Amino acid sequence: MNAISALSPRQQNLALVTLIIAVVLEIVDLTIINTALPAISADFAANAEAVQWIVAGYALSFALLLMAGGRLGDSFGYRRVFLIGVAGFTLSSMACGLARNADELVAARLLQGATGAIMSPQAMALMQVLFSPLERVSKLALFGLVGGLAAIAGPILGGLLIKANLLGLGWRLVFLINFPVGLLALVSGWYFLPERRSAHPAGFDAAGMALLGAAVLGVLWPLTRSEAGWTWREWTSLSCVGPLVLWAWHHVSARIEARRPALFDPALFAIRPFRLGLAISIAFAAANTGFLLAFAFALQAERGETPLTTGLLHMPFGLGAMVGIAVLGRNFLPRYGKWVMVAGGVTMALATSAVLAGIGALALPLPALTPLLVMAGLGMGALSGCIAPVAVAQVDKDHAGAASGLLKTAQQLGAALGIALSGSIYFAWKGNAQIPPSLAVVSVIAGLLALCVVLALRLPERIFTRPQPTAS
Repeated sequence: MNAISALSPRQQNLALVTLIIAVVLEIVDLTIINTALPAISADFAANAEAVQWIVAGYALSFALLLMAGGRLGDSFGYRRVFLIGVAGFTLSSMACGLARNADELVAARLLQGATGAIMSPQAMALMQVLFSPLERVSKLALFGLVGGLAAIAGPILGGLLIKANLLGLGWRLVFLINFPVGLLALVSGWYFLPERRSAHPAGFDAAGMALLGAAVLGVLWPLTRSEAGWTWREWTSLSCVGPLVLWAWHHVSARIEARRPALFDPALFAIRPFRLGLAISIAFAAANTGFLLAFAFALQAERGETPLTTGLLHMPFGLGAMVGIAVLGRNFLPRYGKWVMVAGGVTMALATSAVLAGIGALALPLPALTPLLVMAGLGMGALSGCIAPVAVAQVDKDHAGAASGLLKTAQQLGAALGIALSGSIYFAWKGNAQIPPSLAVVSVIAGLLALCVVLALRLPERIFTRPQPTAS
C-alpha cells in the first residue's frame, strides 16, 4: 500500500491516461493493418508469403517475447522498460511507414511486434502499482472498454487515412500515425509514471524461448510457402516441430526441478480447464485473425470496395463482439458454464461462413452483410470473453501470472497460425475463377471454430469449483 499511497489521485489518473494511450497504440496497430493489406500488396507487388508475414510476423515476435517482456520489467523497472518499449514501438512504426519494399516492411513488423511485447506487460504491472485491488476492478473495466473501442476504430481509421492520402503517403500513414501518439505516450510516461520493480525478479529462460520459437517457425514457414509449392525443405521444417516441442518440454521440466527460471511450469497443464482453455485460445485466435484477413481482402479484391468501406464494415462485427463479451459472456458464464462457449463457437462459425460466402459466391448487397456481421461478433464475444476466466478458474494464485502470460502467448501464436493457414488457402485459390477464394477459406475458419466447440464440450460441468481430492 505504501507504493500506492505515495501517489496523489491526480498522479494516479495521469498515469492511467498514459497507460491507456499505450494500450490504444498497441490494439489499433493490431486491427488497422488488415484494411491496408491490399494496398500494400499492390504497391509492392508483394507475393502471398510476404503479405502473410507482414501480419503474422508481428504476432509471432510479440508472442515469443511477451513473457520475457514481463520479466524485463520485474528486473529493470516497469517505467524504464515501458518507455524503452514505447520508444522502440514508435521507431519501428516509422520504419514500417518508410519501408521501400516488402522485405523491409516484414523486418520492421517483426521489430514492431518485439517492442510491443516489451511495452505491453508493463501496463498491467503498473496497474498493480498504481491502484488497490478494489480500484483495479473499475480501472480494468475501463481498459476493456477502451480496448474494444480501439479495436473497432482501427480498421475505420485505416480506411480514412488511406482515403485521405495526405502528401501522397497512402497506406504509409497507417504506420506513421503512431509517431505523434507514441511521442505523447513517451512524454506522459516520463513525467507521470512511478518507478517500481519487483522485489523478487524471476529471471529468464532464453533457451526455452529459442526452442519454442524454432518450433513455431517450423510450422509457420511451410504454411506461408503455399504459392511456391513444398519441397524437401518445407517437409523437413515441419518434421522438426515434434522433436523441438518435446525438447522444449523436457528443458522446462528440468529447469523447474532444478528450481531455475523456466518459460512455463508444466504442472499447469495438469489442470484440465487450463489445458483445454489454452487449446481453445489458439484455435479461436487462428479462426478470428484468419476471418478478418479474408474479410478485408475479399471486400477489396473480390468486390472492389474501398479501404474506408471495408473499415466501416468492421463496425457491426466489433459492436457485436463488445456486446458478446460484456453482456453474454459475463452474465451467462457463471450460470451455464461451457455451454456459453459452445453456443458462441457455433454462432460464430455459421455467421462468419455466411459473411464470406455472401461477399463472394452469393454477392449479397452490403446492407445484407450487416446483421450477419453482428451475429458473427456476438458469437466471437461470447466465446472469446469466456476463454480467460475458464482457463484460469482452477489455477492457484501463485501461478496466476505465469498462466496469464501463457494464455496471452497462446493467443498471439494462434493469430500467427491463423494468418498462415487462411492466407495460404486464400492466396493459393486466387487463380481459381470458379470458386471465390473467400469461399475456400470458409472450411478453415469453420474447422477451427468446430475444434473450439469440441474442446469446450470436454470442459468439466463445474468449471469454477476446484475438484476435491479423492480419498486414498
